[in-house]
Amino acid sequence: MKIGFDAKRAFCNSRGLGNYSRDTIRLLSQQCPEHDYTLFTPKINDNIKWSYNCECTSVVKPQGLFAKKIFSSIWRTWNICDDIKRLDLDIYHGLSHELPYGIEKTRTKRVVTMHDLIFLKNPELFPLFDRYSFKKKYTHGCKTADKVIAISEETKRDLIEYMHEEESRIEVVYQGCNPVFHQPVSEQTLEEIRNQYALPKDFMLIICAIERRKNHELILKAMRHPQLDLPLVIVGRPSDYKKHLDELIHEYGLENRVIFLDAMPTSALPALYKLATVFVYPSLFEGFGIPILESLTMGTPVVTSEGSCFRETGGEAAKYVDCNNSDQLAETLLQVLQHEEIQKEMVAAGLAHAQKFSDESIARNIMSVYKQIL
Repeated sequence: MKIGFDAKRAFCNSRGLGNYSRDTIRLLSQQCPEHDYTLFTPKINDNIKWSYNCECTSVVKPQGLFAKKIFSSIWRTWNICDDIKRLDLDIYHGLSHELPYGIEKTRTKRVVTMHDLIFLKNPELFPLFDRYSFKKKYTHGCKTADKVIAISEETKRDLIEYMHEEESRIEVVYQGCNPVFHQPVSEQTLEEIRNQYALPKDFMLIICAIERRKNHELILKAMRHPQLDLPLVIVGRPSDYKKHLDELIHEYGLENRVIFLDAMPTSALPALYKLATVFVYPSLFEGFGIPILESLTMGTPVVTSEGSCFRETGGEAAKYVDCNNSDQLAETLLQVLQHEEIQKEMVAAGLAHAQKFSDESIARNIMSVYKQIL
């Protein structure tokens, strides 16, 4: 098969959608090298480091007038179809909600991955223009695709409810995590990371964008419990929401117990997970919740939210709390922190559960979707 990918986010986005795109391209090119893969991107960010099987993979960027920054988005949205026809692709896969306009007029079959519909479920978290833009792109992507991949059963249910998609057109294919989380971490590396970032001996950890939906404030409220005296390490790119967190930290007298770390390299994250005593993720809503899987893979106990997709990602290995109940979060954290046996059981269950999200399984499931529409 000749398979094309919308690879803009793989080359340019350092967060969740970029990670999904990079991992999908990497694992397919490594697990299924008998196919030809073409990566379409308007530009390349040299600061984002990743690897894939170059022997079966090529990169296509806009040429001529479309190579100029001001016109590159037009190429990705419209004119990319000329390249798709020229290359006579069998499959084009939009990895992040979108497909180019006009692709339905080519012979190429279309697949789109839908990650979440947060802008429809929680519209108050998004500006009006973003909601309009997302609705237009997502609707076109779904209606134009021959098959829609949902990254969780939760997303599949939302596609049926909010986008009125036919269940038969949707296939659930879970995502995995960066292979760096499957490598052993030496004691020397652990000590180096601890010293480099001045980390305490024991701490709670949350890794994600610092934004309202991630619900960091629930952890801060839980930290007012007199017995929950562990410090909290927050890793992520800050937004205006951080100002609100700073105010709460001052109000609750937590200035000496909260550590912010910004822009840590991915290579340092496995050690950070492993050093943490517990990973706390009280997010309001996710499409999948990849930090949960990363933490389980590294052998760190996870406390996360009820509802959404979290039980799909965490299985029976994690503990779940109401994302609006800080007392319940505090009590659950104390239950984990004060009982070594519970920690050991959660670690063992987490390592076993993480095996369900292997590269081999994901590659096999994606290829199955492709073969269904050819």
